[in-house]
Amino acid sequence: MKNESTVIGLFQGMFEKNILTFNPGWNENAENLDSFTDIRDLQKQLKAKGIKMLSEADETREGPASFTIEDPDGNTILVDHHR
Repeated sequence: MKNESTVIGLFQGMFEKNILTFNPGWNENAENLDSFTDIRDLQKQLKAKGIKMLSEADETREGPASFTIEDPDGNTILVDHHR
């Protein structure tokens, strides 16, 4: 579902509960951005603020990776870096 530059993905049966996803490196049309913050840097910033990781990106590698955290209501947040 898309409204101007905001995209909301609706998935039924793919995940056990609610999930919010972010894709650094892509714009609203899944096109590569020239400039963006690497997922490993985002992960380091969140960990430095005490955010508990449910899963982590390998900080020794480059390229595609993902990590997950949980919001205060128990919803999963997936940060998924595709390139």
